[in-house]
Amino acid sequence: MTELAAPGLAPSMRSGRRFTSQTSALLLMLPPALVLFTLFVALPLFDAAYYSLFKWDGYGTPTDFIGLDNFKQALGHAVFWQAVRNTLIVLAVSVFVQLPIALGLALLIYEKTPANTLFRLIFFLPFILAEVASGLIWSFVFDGNTGVAAALFHALGMEPVFILADRHWAFAAITLVVVWKYFGFHMMIYIAALQGVPKEMLEAARLEGAGRWAIVRHVQVPMIASAIGVSVFFSIVGSLQLFDVVIPLTNGGPSNSTHTIVTYLYTFGLTRTRIGFGSAVGVMLFVTAVAFAVLYQRQISKGSRS
Repeated sequence: MTELAAPGLAPSMRSGRRFTSQTSALLLMLPPALVLFTLFVALPLFDAAYYSLFKWDGYGTPTDFIGLDNFKQALGHAVFWQAVRNTLIVLAVSVFVQLPIALGLALLIYEKTPANTLFRLIFFLPFILAEVASGLIWSFVFDGNTGVAAALFHALGMEPVFILADRHWAFAAITLVVVWKYFGFHMMIYIAALQGVPKEMLEAARLEGAGRWAIVRHVQVPMIASAIGVSVFFSIVGSLQLFDVVIPLTNGGPSNSTHTIVTYLYTFGLTRTRIGFGSAVGVMLFVTAVAFAVLYQRQISKGSRS
């Protein structure tokens, strides 16, 4: 009887030990994570929501309660809506220009060859550079006196154009820098996904007579759909947070025409010691990001179920 009962007890004992080890790991790792999350995420969010209800310069304790006036001021400010518009333009360019470029290059150089490794390094280098350094480099490129743009206009026999000082061209230059800076990151995501596509599927498609474009459209792209989804998520979140590239290029100018939401928060909130106003803008940005994350998660869950 003992010998017959032992095999039946073994699985439950193994599951019990597994549960105990998982519980121990949870009790060991969860408290530090909760402490860090509370200190550096939850508390600052609650503080920002609280300060957004006050007219406060950041010194002392906020006492001048003004309710939702900070939100009303931001929503009634023309520069704020210009910043929202610019952020949406960056988002659209990132999704519909940057990502297709990254995917196209990934399809060209995803195979493991020495030449492709070199090209990957070259295309990935802009992403390695710090955002501020990238902005400074391109500010010299666009300089109308001594930059590359000045030399190009001079070679063409034209008067130099000060791109970053022109309201019509400054933000276009920023979007160009954004595409140059981040396409390599998305390209590497796609390369990693493409290398995971089974070669047997590609060979089978070729044997069926499928051409290069048909294989890309019907085999490779569907197989890396999850990677494309992750890339789109990073691209949208990054667009909402764009700051470091804009400041060294234009600092929001000329005439506040190139602000994004975050540079608007920084310029009209922090640098002018209007902490309550800046907190209100931050709260609106946070709500927008959370709403997008929830909608994105629902869409992903719906796609996985279908």
